[in-house]
Amino acid sequence: MACCGNCFCCQCCCREGDTRTPEELTILGEIRDEEDEILPRKDYESLDYDRCINEPYVEVLEGMDNKKAKKYEAVRWMMMFAIGVTVGLVGLFVDFFVHLFTKIKFTLVGDSIEKCTDKGCFPLSLLELLAFNMTFVFIASVLILIEPVAAGSGIPEIKSYLNGVKIPGIVRLRTFFCKAAGVLFSVAGGLFVGKEGPMIHSGAIVGAGLPQFQSITFKRVKFDFPYFRSDRDKRDFVSAGTAAGVAAAFGAPIGGMLFSLEEGSSFWNQALTWKVLFCSMSATFTLNFFRSGINFNKWGSFQLPGLLNFGEFKCPDGDKNCHLWTAVDLAFFVLMGVVGGLLGALFNCMNKGLAKYRIRHIHPKAKFIRVLESLLVSLVTTVVIFAASMLLGECRDLSAPTTHNTTVSISSPSYEDINSTIRQFFCTNKTYNDMATLFFNPQEAAIHQLFHQDGTFSPLTLAVFFLLYFLLACWTYGVSVPSGLFVPSLLCGAAFGRLVANILKVKLGMDIYSGTFALIGSAAFLGGVVRMTISLTVILIESTNEIAYGLPIMITLMVAKWTGDFFNKGIYDIHIQLRGVPLLEWETEVEMDKLTASDIMEPNLTYVYPHTRVQSLVSILRTTVYHAFPVVTENRQNEQDFMKGNILVSNNVRFKKSSVMSRAGEQRRRCQSMKSYPSSELRNVCDEQNTVVEPAEEGEDLLQQMLERRYAPYPNLYPDQSPSEEWTMEERFRPLTFHGLILRSQLVNLLIRGVCYAENQSSATQPRLSYAEMTEDYPRYPDIHDLDLALLNPRMIVDATPYMNPCPYTVSPNTRISQVFNLFRTMGLRHLPVTNAVGEIVGIITRHNLTHEFLVAKLRQHYITI
Repeated sequence: MACCGNCFCCQCCCREGDTRTPEELTILGEIRDEEDEILPRKDYESLDYDRCINEPYVEVLEGMDNKKAKKYEAVRWMMMFAIGVTVGLVGLFVDFFVHLFTKIKFTLVGDSIEKCTDKGCFPLSLLELLAFNMTFVFIASVLILIEPVAAGSGIPEIKSYLNGVKIPGIVRLRTFFCKAAGVLFSVAGGLFVGKEGPMIHSGAIVGAGLPQFQSITFKRVKFDFPYFRSDRDKRDFVSAGTAAGVAAAFGAPIGGMLFSLEEGSSFWNQALTWKVLFCSMSATFTLNFFRSGINFNKWGSFQLPGLLNFGEFKCPDGDKNCHLWTAVDLAFFVLMGVVGGLLGALFNCMNKGLAKYRIRHIHPKAKFIRVLESLLVSLVTTVVIFAASMLLGECRDLSAPTTHNTTVSISSPSYEDINSTIRQFFCTNKTYNDMATLFFNPQEAAIHQLFHQDGTFSPLTLAVFFLLYFLLACWTYGVSVPSGLFVPSLLCGAAFGRLVANILKVKLGMDIYSGTFALIGSAAFLGGVVRMTISLTVILIESTNEIAYGLPIMITLMVAKWTGDFFNKGIYDIHIQLRGVPLLEWETEVEMDKLTASDIMEPNLTYVYPHTRVQSLVSILRTTVYHAFPVVTENRQNEQDFMKGNILVSNNVRFKKSSVMSRAGEQRRRCQSMKSYPSSELRNVCDEQNTVVEPAEEGEDLLQQMLERRYAPYPNLYPDQSPSEEWTMEERFRPLTFHGLILRSQLVNLLIRGVCYAENQSSATQPRLSYAEMTEDYPRYPDIHDLDLALLNPRMIVDATPYMNPCPYTVSPNTRISQVFNLFRTMGLRHLPVTNAVGEIVGIITRHNLTHEFLVAKLRQHYITI
């Protein structure tokens, strides 16, 4: 039948039609043309946070007593402390070498500029700065070539992991080395990036790897440590490591704990909260102890809590007219929040466009192209900051700087502390360059200047600095180097806040504290970019060590988030979406409750029997990509009852046929509606396009037959009785009694270890595996293609019942989407079977069936149907 573009039914039937559902569009990185949107990919795996209560695990529970439980809990607390201390030491390592490399670079380049001020050899100074920056950036880019997943801040990937999505290589030891070493050179290379984001990623890797006492990258690193061999334990430690990374970066242990909770962890309890807070405290005070001892030679003084410290906000002694902020200032803070939200939305929109360009035109090309892009960004950034400092910087008198209306003499100790980082580049004696003071300093020092130095920078300098920093930071975030976004956003926002303060003081004559407006500007812009609320409020309060800023920071962040959300998502959510990660939000929209579990489930099941031949299992595992299989038995009695009568009697309960959903009935409804796109196999059933199975050649190996022909939905216990392609819908989807779920990794483990029995023997003769043997290869379980088929007898039978999970969470087909979503997300599920009133499985729900894009498409189909 010819396809007509105007016929809706024809468009549904034709595979080339423009109106396609996400089931067909959800392939690797495919983009929907009309919305230019990348849909969630189906090759991402979910983590198994729910426990598999099979017989080996029950044996462990039977052998567990209170003494062993307390010992297990004590080991868990010790690991939390070890993770915190390790993350603190990693922060110390990163901070030490960043300061070392930056000091060497700025000292040599500064001496060259001062010499060239009289001689006029500025191009030579520029070449020296370019040599430093491009060498450092080149090293950082080469490290990313070794482990590409180490690029960026790592926060989108860690947020996805805590949400329950397994991203390959994200918590590898090799990723850790490339991330920790790469961020040294990317920050020292003068790029507008921060080290705080990579610190969070590094903390998550420490949390994931340290309790395992083994490494996939370095296979010799392996110890016999029998604890924490599950995704459930690993994800808890990743949550703790993430919080420790935030705590070490900002000196904010409570903010770190809230960050881990707010930004992803789908499962949380009171015990985990206490452990994560303890881990964050350990990281904060470890870093504080060593930094205070090294910098001040006062061991045990605890004077430097985090890598980024905002300093102390206070009015000069004796100035009673000075206030950090007043009620009148709140109105300006709200307006700054609105502007920060708009600027953040613009930043995210521009960065999203750049990221899409990189995905289409840079990433598919040779890897060295990414290195060239990083070098280009470094070249442009270096030239811009050098030219801006030389041409646009304003030379100001050294006696001008004041600290809130109080003039400070050049020889005073306070002046030395606050202005030790001012730069006289390109200016004569007794003057300094305000633009160079911001550009030719570490970003943390520039933030200090904007927070605590009053009257230092002209409005023109602040405006130009904000514009250049905004554009270059937007271009830089996404290049192939480890890069954080917190510090560039804080610095950009601080310049915006100081610009507002200068206008209010000069134009309106208001008596305000400029440092407060710089802080609020930082909060407004950072909140507009990342759209964090609870955790960011606490992080900024802890960083300032001033609880009086709690209300203005909270109001500013809320307004910035609400304003930005009118236009787009936060920067981390945008990059998660661009990667096609099936992230689950906190809750679904209200109108999604018009759908039920039967509307979104997948009725086309691939399943195994409790006792299945080896050749059937090998065929299933080699011809499918599913990670779990229902264990079922055919309920032929129910099938006969459904065929013959209208009433089914089961367990003394009378069910009407029309009220009990079956797989065949649901699939028939979907096919007849022509508004759903099943798999190619089911499309053939719907369109009655039967294919004929060619008989196998006589004498051909039986296992080879199973591997070469496409796997049909019913793997029979006797493989010579293969299912007919001419079966009706009821025969193909006959009722199946659900007994449990078994994972792909478990089936492969059973085959590799030879756990099976002969058909002339009892299943009791099958070898038994312990829980330790089942989890020995965690987290990298063997693949089915690693199986040596020559060592297996295809006629042997595997008894899967001892190793399946007989009691997984299940839902009814009539369960509303909000209930399904909350159960799936809060319990950290990977698969959710849908069973009808008589215990028959009618479908299965996975993470991809609950993504926002999938639910929206199903809701649209629901409106069309009704």
